[in-house]
Order: sequence, then C-alpha cells, then structure tokens
Amino acid sequence: MADLDTGRIDLAREAPVRLGALGVEPALRRVANDDGREAILEPRVMQVLVALGRAGGRIVSRDELAMSCWHGVVVGEDALNRVIGRLRRVLDEVGDGGVQLETITKVGYRLVAAGAAGAAVERKPTISVPPFANLSDDPQQAYFSEGIREDIITDLSKVSALSVVASKDGDTAATARQPGVSHVLEGSVRKAGGRVRITAQLIDAVAGDHIWGERWDRDLTDIFALQDEISQAVVGALKLKLLPEERRAIERHGTDNVEAYNLFLMARQFLIGGQQDYARAAEAIVRLCRRATEIDPLYARAWALMALTQTSLHFASGKPDDGLEAAERALAIDPDLAEAHAVRARHLFRQGRYDEASAEIETALRLDPESYEVNQSAGVLAIRQRAFSLAIGHLEKAAALVETGFTDPGMLIYAYKALGDRDGAQRWARTALERVENALAKDQSNGSAMGFGVGALAILGEAERAREWIDRALLIDPDNATMRYNMACCLCFDLKDNDAALDLLGPYFSSAVLGDVSFAKIDAALDPLRDDPRFIAMLAAVDARLAAAETPGSL
Repeated sequence: MADLDTGRIDLAREAPVRLGALGVEPALRRVANDDGREAILEPRVMQVLVALGRAGGRIVSRDELAMSCWHGVVVGEDALNRVIGRLRRVLDEVGDGGVQLETITKVGYRLVAAGAAGAAVERKPTISVPPFANLSDDPQQAYFSEGIREDIITDLSKVSALSVVASKDGDTAATARQPGVSHVLEGSVRKAGGRVRITAQLIDAVAGDHIWGERWDRDLTDIFALQDEISQAVVGALKLKLLPEERRAIERHGTDNVEAYNLFLMARQFLIGGQQDYARAAEAIVRLCRRATEIDPLYARAWALMALTQTSLHFASGKPDDGLEAAERALAIDPDLAEAHAVRARHLFRQGRYDEASAEIETALRLDPESYEVNQSAGVLAIRQRAFSLAIGHLEKAAALVETGFTDPGMLIYAYKALGDRDGAQRWARTALERVENALAKDQSNGSAMGFGVGALAILGEAERAREWIDRALLIDPDNATMRYNMACCLCFDLKDNDAALDLLGPYFSSAVLGDVSFAKIDAALDPLRDDPRFIAMLAAVDARLAAAETPGSL
C-alpha cells in the first residue's frame, strides 16, 4: 500500500472498512463485531485507527500519527500512549483479539491479524460520485441532475460488496485522490422536453484508467429503468456479485410517475442546498411535496420529506401541522423508509418517550446509514442525551453530505464546546459562519441563519457583531423558538449576559414541551443561570403548565 497520507484525517469522509471481524465506520466513530458488540471511539482514537488501517500492515511512526491525527501539533508521550491504550482495549474487547495493535519498539505501530504479520484491513471497492454535470439549456435544471446522482448513490449503497461516498468536488482528479477511494463514477445529464440524455463512466482512481462508460438517450418516462441500468452496469464493471435482494432493492422505486418524481427532486434541492432551516424555503418544500403526493398518494419519499419539513417548522415557529401524520403515512406505505423513522424519533423524544425515540433512530440508521436526514436527526437526539462524542460523528457526516447547510456546523460548535475542545468548536465556527454568510447573501431575512451565526461569532471572539446579529434576528424572525433558545445559550455561556438570555427564554418556555424542558434542565450552556431566581421561576412555571395539561408533552 502507498505511504501513509499525512494530511488531516476527516472522519466524515472516510469510507467504512472491515478490520478482521470488525466493521469500522469512521464517520460514526463506531466499531462493531458481527455478534452485535460495538464501541464508540473518541475522535482522536478513531483517527489513529484509520491512519493505521490506511497503512495496510506497514509500520506507522509516532511522527506520522502526529501529522495525520494531530495535524502537526506537538503531541506528548502521555497523550499518544493514552490513545494507543484505548484502541488496544477496544480491539481486545470488541474484536476478540482477532486483530492486534503491535508496538515496534522505537519505531512505531502497526495492525496485524492475530498470529500473523501484515495487513489486517479488508477494503471493499469504494466509489466516489462527484456532482453530475448539468448539460441542459436551462441552468435551473441542476436540481434534476443532482437528484439523478443522489438516487444512483442510494442504489449503489444497497450493494453489500461496495462502499459509496458522495463528493462535492466536481474535479474528477481531486475526487480520485480522496483517501480510500478506488473508483470514481462521473456523469452528465441533459433534460429537454420529454427526453433525457445521461452519460456515465467509471474510472480507476489509482491507475486513472477508464473502466466502463456509456451514453443513454431516452424518453423521460424511462428515467427509473435508466437509473437501474446505470447502477447494475457499475456493479458488473467491478465484477461484483449482486444478491437477489439487492437487485430487488435497486429496482424498487418510490414512484412510477415522472411528474411526481420531478416535483420531489425540486423540493429536495432546497434541502441539500442547505435551505431547510429557512422558513420560506421550508414552506416551498411542503407545497412541492404536497403536490407530488396528490399526483401519487403512495409516494412515501415525498410524504417523508414533507413530514421532516413540517416538523422543523412546527418545532421552530409553532406552525400547526407538526408533520407526524405525514411521517406515519410514509411508514404505512414503506415501513423501511429511514427518513420517516427519523422524523418519528424526533417527535417521540420531544414527548419524553426517550427509549422509543432511541429505538426509532437506531432503526433509521440501520436502514440507511448514509442518509443526510437520518444522520442529522441522530446527531440532534445524541446532543439532547448529552452523548456529545456520538453526536459529533453523526453531525460531521451530515455536514459533509450537505456542504451548504449551517445547522450541522452550528450544532457541532455546541458539541465540541461541551467536550471542552475549543479548537474543534472554533474550527466548526469558521465553517458555520462561512455558510451562514453565504445564506444571508442570498436573502438577508433568513433569521435562522443569523441565529446560528451568533454562536459562531461568539466563539470566534466577535462579541459586538454577535449582539448586533441577535437584535436583527429578533426583528426579522421573533417567533422562531429554536433560534431564541440557541441565542439565549450563547448570551449566558459565551457573552456572560444572563439578563438578556432570560429575556429570550421567557417566550421560549411559554410553549416548550416536555422534551425541550428536560433538555434545558441538563443543558450545560444554561449552567450560568441555574441559581438565578428568574430562571428557577421559569422552570417551575413550565413544570406546572405541563403537569396541568391533559396530555403532558403533547404537540
């Protein structure tokens, strides 16, 4: 195997690998045995495991580990020894010692199979799929080419012998250099009237050779069969075995109606464009999905996307439709739709049904571990349970899947602060602020964007600017409860202004449900308020309101 890449390891972009009897999922920081035992690793521990796995049995020096996992920061002996010790315990306890971490005195470390020297990592072929080029005359048709690409990624993800990662980089050469990538699938889409032309080609990322390529020119009504052909052609080109149940899963579509499908892709473009937290865009998603379900009432994916968006609008701004009915409709049509399970999990948690919520999100992750909606929901629930390391794994994956969204970086700031990792918090603050500013450049009335920007500005030391944004956000979107809560946390924890924080929390608690209140009681960001009489009175009042309600925590 090639020498270790000494660039910073981005766990969110690392493909899953097999390590002896262990499955390793870097983005989730999870290692699991086939018998169900698993462990969630600290970020640095997983980075070291990835670095050693990349080496394929080669000895990796301490300096190399420092470069790839600590990014050149001076690392003390104790810090590295603690990480190595933790990793060794996990391999022994979860992996039954089938893979061992070997110390080569005064040289470094390597992973070996028990009783043998050499590589212990079995890598599946990993395909990276950069954005498909939109060759339509209308640049607004980009949503269609992106939707086709997403569906092909979803289909290929159903093949157990293959790993698939989405890339936001349209440069094929740069995509091919991503760690762990063995192949690149590039393509283009041209949609005009009732016709569609798609080209696709598979490239060997190591040798640069062209393995397979084809062009299709079909009626738009053939788009679903065409997606199947592309996915199966890729599998065939790689000489992989497609199991019967995998073939059936690839051939199963959410709808056979091209018009409904087109509306769904338009709606989803708002989501993957990072605008799902913007009220105006969210309302457009609901309208588009509602029309899609009118055309095809059995289109489960459209029901699920509408449910997710209605849920966000309800939680943030108190819109009357909470999305739960749409989620249940989606699950009645397709019980295996991961996104609908994720929506149900959010509702269960807010109702105080925590065990049921955890079970639902685990089901969603099992059904589609690569889903943006599922990973974001899993991250939100993990934060609410104070499982910050787990939350970081999910949210970093979500932030990589949708590289324009500001919500995931905003929540990552909080998670890293909770773990005492200021460097990590500031790193994501810079990302969040960049994405927020891009959103505001498109529309300065985006109150949600300003709300998340406040947290980024505060951790970056721009207190005066943060206060200015708070004032603007409250004028623009005063009824956004989630925005109020996040800014209140920033005011008391980062800006040391308890009175202003309590002013924001008053309206929030007037409509908060059980899950919201339970989290507020344990939220470290509100710790500066714990002894404040106003805060104590607020919590007492909301407890009394919930106790008096006919159905506590109802939405």
